[in-house]
Amino acid sequence: MFKYRLLALLALMPSVAFAEGTLNGADTAWILTATALVLFMTIPGLSLFYAGLTRSKNVLSILMQCFSLTSLMSILWFVVGYSLAFGEGNQWIGDFSNLFMANVTKDSLSGTIPESLFAGFQMTFAIITPALIIGAFAERMKFSAMLIFSSLWLIVVYAPVCHWVWGGGWLSDLGVLDFAGGIVVHITAGVAALVSALVIGNRKGWPQTAMAPHNMTMTVTGAGMLWVGWFGFNAGSALAADQNAAMALIATHLSAAAGSLMWAGLEWKKFGKPSVLGIVTGMVAGLGTITPASGFVSPAAAIIIGLSAGFICFYATMFFKQKLKIDDSLDVFPVHGVGGILGSFLVGIFCSSGLGPFSGYGFGKGNTNIGEQLGAQLTGIISVILFTAIATWIILKLVDLLVGLRVSDENESIGLDLALHEERGYDL
Repeated sequence: MFKYRLLALLALMPSVAFAEGTLNGADTAWILTATALVLFMTIPGLSLFYAGLTRSKNVLSILMQCFSLTSLMSILWFVVGYSLAFGEGNQWIGDFSNLFMANVTKDSLSGTIPESLFAGFQMTFAIITPALIIGAFAERMKFSAMLIFSSLWLIVVYAPVCHWVWGGGWLSDLGVLDFAGGIVVHITAGVAALVSALVIGNRKGWPQTAMAPHNMTMTVTGAGMLWVGWFGFNAGSALAADQNAAMALIATHLSAAAGSLMWAGLEWKKFGKPSVLGIVTGMVAGLGTITPASGFVSPAAAIIIGLSAGFICFYATMFFKQKLKIDDSLDVFPVHGVGGILGSFLVGIFCSSGLGPFSGYGFGKGNTNIGEQLGAQLTGIISVILFTAIATWIILKLVDLLVGLRVSDENESIGLDLALHEERGYDL
């Protein structure tokens, strides 16, 4: 009886604060879960979301690209990506001191979690970021070109930007706020997608011929997986089972809900009917836009950010598709790129503690007011846009010289499933 009373008393005691460098079981358990959730976002979440949006003759090619990138980016992150992103290095890039994760041992820690877990969690981010880009050149890029491009892009673009923001680089020193990847993930992927769409050109017959999604059921299934997985993406970026993780989770959820309703409402008003494609796209816009702000803003601010995402990304999508006629096939830039830019800007406002119910949780390192924080955010946004655009263009041109970027017109007409993989998604 005494034993049970003692256990009950211990349960009522305040939780023990763990010092930096001491393993915390609760933090470790949560980040293990979050890592699985973020991987779940790519396979199967993004895979199904993207695959349903393509034509039926290309459904397997998208699934194959997402699956193969998961494997390839994992190995590259292990070999060199983690070292370049989180090695000490300098303000611009890490170093090669941790190639093959040589210094990651069973007992090494990153904060209060095993370093192996931190590296694995960050690996899932390095997987999904290149996977987002494939939506821009869906249905027309060679499989070999996609693999080479994604590999070079991870090393040349993603790893340095990750180091700038999260690895102790120059944007971190400026106090740039990016809780879970508005700059590191969504701006880099979105800008790379736009450049890729411009370099590779429109799909054969687009926009004269409508190229509607072939399976919206698949897309909605993937969208639901993305929504759930995003809790690991954002709340997991607290790297602890604490108040920051909880606030990031509720902010993420509310922004997704607000973004989806705004997009559907705009469609309803403009076209007379809300579409399923619209409501799930609005959800993704809300999720991408809250990502940099999720751990820094209040739930009320998260709703404003989500509504802004639904509104601005909706009109951005129409502008790029209908006005500029750019065939970013699955709207990667207007949703992820524009959303990442918007969220990375708005966090500079809503992180302030003087906004009543919209108050956030403080400015970044060295910044004392909204003006200074917005200056840091704009510096981060503009520098990453320019660097990503230039580096992506160079990589694409190099890959074009090596193996060619685009499949032949005949293979594009046949469909990439048969032309590149000798398989069909459906045997009807």
